[in-house]
Amino acid sequence: MKPLKPRERDAVIQSLRAGVVPRMGQQLIQVGRVRELEAMLVDIDRVADSGSSFRLVIGEYGAGKTFFLNLIRAIAMERKLVTIHADLNPDRRLHATGGQARSLYSELTKNLSTRVKPEGGAMSGVVEKFIGLAATEAKAAGNPTAQVIREKLSVLTELVNGYDFAEVIAIYCEAFEAGDDVKKADALRWLRGEFSTKTEARQALGVRAIIDDDAIYDQIKLLARFIRLAGYSGLLVCLDEMVNLYKLANTQARQANYEQILRILNDSLQGSAEGLGIVMGGTPEFLLDTRRGLYSYQALQSRLAENTFAKTGLVDYSGPVLRLTSLTQEDFFILLTKIR
Repeated sequence: MKPLKPRERDAVIQSLRAGVVPRMGQQLIQVGRVRELEAMLVDIDRVADSGSSFRLVIGEYGAGKTFFLNLIRAIAMERKLVTIHADLNPDRRLHATGGQARSLYSELTKNLSTRVKPEGGAMSGVVEKFIGLAATEAKAAGNPTAQVIREKLSVLTELVNGYDFAEVIAIYCEAFEAGDDVKKADALRWLRGEFSTKTEARQALGVRAIIDDDAIYDQIKLLARFIRLAGYSGLLVCLDEMVNLYKLANTQARQANYEQILRILNDSLQGSAEGLGIVMGGTPEFLLDTRRGLYSYQALQSRLAENTFAKTGLVDYSGPVLRLTSLTQEDFFILLTKIR
C-alpha cells in the first residue's frame, strides 16, 4: 500500500471521532462486506458495458449503509463511471408536485463527481470533456466542430425531453467557444434543474422547457446517455435515507413515490436504461412494512421478495435487495488494527 498522506489520515480519524462517514480514504478502513462488494462490482461492470442495475441496500440504523454507498461510489469512479448522490428528506423526493422532486435532482447534479473531481461540482468538466472529444473528431474528419457536436447530440433527441437537453448542451458548447461565461452559467443552471419557471429559461437560453417534478427519472436517463457520449463508462446514482418516503404521512404521495421506484426497477430489469446504475439505501421497515413500506405496493413486493431457496445460512447476492448485517467481532478486530 502506498504511504498514507497526513491529510487523508487526519480526515479519516476526525470523521471516525465525530461518528460520520469519511469523505475520503474509505478503502483504508473497509472491513467485511466481501460478498456484498463482489455483487456491486458485477453491477458496476454491467453498467460500464451499456447495461443497467438496481440495488436496494437494506440495513438497520448504524449498519454501515452510508459508508457502503460512499465506498461503492469511490470504486465506480475508479472504473470511469460518473456518480451522483443525495440524501432524501421532506424536501427531496422521487415524485412530487411542489418542487421536491426537482430539488432532489438539483442536489444530485450538484454532487456530480468524477475521478478527477470526486468532491462534486463536475458538471462543467463533463460537458467540456464532451466538447474536447467532438473537437478531436472534427479535426480528424476535417469538419466544423459545431457540426460534429450536433450530430453526436442527435441521439439524445429520441428520449423524453431529449431535444431541449441537446439544445442546452449545444448552447453551452457555443458559449464555451465564444468565451461567454454568462451563457455557460445559464446552461449549467438549466442542466442542474435550477430554473423554476419556463419564462426565465426562455429569456436566458431560448428553450421552452425546464426540468420539473414530472420528468426527474427521464432526465437522469438523459444524463446517463450524455455521460457516455462524453467518454465515460456510465452513471451511478446513489440515494440514501430512503426511509423518508416511508415516513410520508400522505398515502397518495407515498404510493406515487413507490410507483417511481417500480418504474426504475422495471427499466433496470428489462435493460432499457442504458449505462445507468441506481443504488438506494434504506432501513428494514422501509422495505418490509406491509402497511407503509415498499411491501405495501404489491408489484414491488413480488419483485423484491426474498429468494425462497436462500435458507439454512444461504444468502442470495444476485437479487435486487442487498442486506447489510452487523460486522462480526473478527471484523472489528481488523478494523481496530487498521485504525491503529
